[in-house]
Amino acid sequence: MDPEDNRRSWAERDGAYSPEYYAQIGENEVSETLATVIEYYANEDASILEIGCGSGRHLDHLLGVGYKDLAGIDINDESFEVMAEEYPRLADTGTFLSGAIEDHLPEFPDDAYDVVYSVETLQHVHPDDTWVFEELTRVTDDLLITAENEGNRPNRGPDAVDVSHVDDDFPLYHRDWKAVFSDLGLAQLLVERTNRDTIRVFRAP
Repeated sequence: MDPEDNRRSWAERDGAYSPEYYAQIGENEVSETLATVIEYYANEDASILEIGCGSGRHLDHLLGVGYKDLAGIDINDESFEVMAEEYPRLADTGTFLSGAIEDHLPEFPDDAYDVVYSVETLQHVHPDDTWVFEELTRVTDDLLITAENEGNRPNRGPDAVDVSHVDDDFPLYHRDWKAVFSDLGLAQLLVERTNRDTIRVFRAP
């Protein structure tokens, strides 16, 4: 799958792993971890950007615990229709952009947001588009948080593959996010592994 096909598959996705699918699941332990981490490491008036926000279940949780300066980017237009139905307060108060992060991030100024985070989105970035990781570092003023699959499977380790396919459909790229963002100058503050993902918290220099 080339980069354009990869992006198109997410822009047009319905059913499983679509914005509506995740809205039905709602907030989860990752939502709670994000809130806890941001409360501990950032200011209460922090500006927060979610990469691949979907219909906004994680941002809505942050709104519920008091954060107000919230923004998100998602490639699937349906995300914001679902958000208006499921999380109307978030839809009314947040700032949202529809489109690929590869298109939007270069337009942001340096240190645009105090906190930038991603939940199971960066793992789908095509190898030809990994330059966006440098862009994420550039627009992050304080904290970058990743909750991504690094190969969290029973066979993870030396024999783990670099890419797998979900339901024999779209690719999932397994990366060592500590190495990715440490090489770009960020310092890892925290790592927490779940059955599904590895959550990492980085601080910008």
